[in-house]
Amino acid sequence: MTVVEVYSDETLSCQSVSLRSPFGWVVAMICASAAPTHSVAELQQLGEAEMSEIDGAGIGLVLDNFTFSHGTDRPDSAGNQSRIFKISGIKSTDGRDVDITVNHLYIAGANTNYGENLTPVNLGRLLNPWRIDIVDGNKIGVADKAVLEFAAPSKIAPTEGFDCMGASASAGSGSCSSRPASGDWIGERADMGMQMNVAVGDDRSANLNIHARSAVLDGSYIRLWGDDQRRQMAGQFKLNFYSPELSINACAQDGLACGSRITMSDFALELAIGNSLQPVFFDVDGTGNFVLEVDAIRPPRPGQIAANGLRAGSNGQTWDFYANYYGDPEFRSNLTIGNFSVGDRDFGAARVQGMLIQHLKIQTKDLAP
Repeated sequence: MTVVEVYSDETLSCQSVSLRSPFGWVVAMICASAAPTHSVAELQQLGEAEMSEIDGAGIGLVLDNFTFSHGTDRPDSAGNQSRIFKISGIKSTDGRDVDITVNHLYIAGANTNYGENLTPVNLGRLLNPWRIDIVDGNKIGVADKAVLEFAAPSKIAPTEGFDCMGASASAGSGSCSSRPASGDWIGERADMGMQMNVAVGDDRSANLNIHARSAVLDGSYIRLWGDDQRRQMAGQFKLNFYSPELSINACAQDGLACGSRITMSDFALELAIGNSLQPVFFDVDGTGNFVLEVDAIRPPRPGQIAANGLRAGSNGQTWDFYANYYGDPEFRSNLTIGNFSVGDRDFGAARVQGMLIQHLKIQTKDLAP
C-alpha cells in the first residue's frame, strides 16, 4: 500500500475566490499564510451583463492574487524537518524501501526565476472560470448520460483571445482566454515548478527540478461517467499545456552543483486520451492494482464502404462514423517544441502531429516480494 505523508507550513495566498453557481456569483475574500488564517466573505450585486452570463448550472472558480509555495525539506536551525511532502510505502525490485520527497512545489506569477521570486497570479476570469459542472452527454456525443466535468478556462475565438504561447501576446492574436502579464496586470498565466528526489534504501538521488514559465492550460478538461456495458467508470481526458519554456535539470541535494539544463522552448502539448466514440476506462483488478484502458473502438452496425472510399455509394451511417472518428481534430494529440537544447547546445525543433490513440492499456504492478 502506498502512503502519502504531508507535514508542511506552505504559504498559500489568495485574495479573492469567485464561485459561479445556480445561486449567482459568490465572492469570498480569503487571505492565508503560515500565520493564523483570517477570512472575510461578502455578496456582491450583479449587473444585467453579468446576470446574462449565468446559466444556472455548475460551479465556476476564479482565484485572484494567488500564490502557492510548499517549502523545502531541509532541516531548520534546530534540526527539525517540519516541511515534508513524501510518498512512501513503495518497494524496489530487490525489496528496498523507496520514498519520493517533494522539496519544493510552487504556483505563482510571471518571472519567478525558477521559483526563487514568487509573485501573485490570477487563475481564471469571471467570464471564463475554472468549472465543475454536470454536462448533458447528448451535447458532447455521450448518449443519454450525465457527465461530470472538471475544466480549465475554455478557448475562445482567435479574434478575441490571446496567443497561447506568447508571454506578451495582445488581444486578437490567438484562441487562449488567459491573458499574459503586462506592466499593470499580473495576468492569468502561472509560473509553476517542482523539485523532488527519490531514495531507494540508503541511496538518495540528486534533486530533479522541473519548471514551466507562463504556463497556460486553456481548453483542458476531465469528463467522467458510468458505462453500463462494462460497469466501469469511463471518461475523456484532454490536456492542453502551453509554455514558452519548459526546463528540467538535476542538482546535488544541497542545490550548489547542477547539471546541464534541458530546455524546451515554445512547448505545446495537446494530449487527448479517450473520446466520445472510444472512452478511457478506469478500473481496479482483483489484486488491487489500478487499470487504465482505451479499448479498441466499438464498430458501428455493419455497412459497406465504397471501393473508392467516397460517401456516395457507401452506407451513410457507417461512412459518417469512420469519418468522424478519423477526421475529428479533438481526437488527435499533438506535441510541438520550438527548440530543444541541452546546456548551450541546440537540437532544433520537434513535432508529433495528429497522433490517434486506438488502443492503450496501463496497469500498475506490485513489485514487493
